[in-house]
Amino acid sequence: MTKRFHYFFLLALGLIGPNLMAQMPEVEMADGLRENGKIFVVIIIMSIILLGIALYLFRLDRKISKLEKEN
Repeated sequence: MTKRFHYFFLLALGLIGPNLMAQMPEVEMADGLRENGKIFVVIIIMSIILLGIALYLFRLDRKISKLEKEN
């Protein structure tokens, strides 16, 4: 996979994501979390997990590309 594809994919996710969130119905559990301020903890933890997965995949892609160039 090329770097262009990665950048295009991230751009597409950034543009599509807000539109999907606007169409979601209200969730009672989310309302309770928002009232208590705990929704921010959930968002931070999910962001850290997704960032970790993304970093792992980018490192793995770089290592695989390096191995392919050696052979």
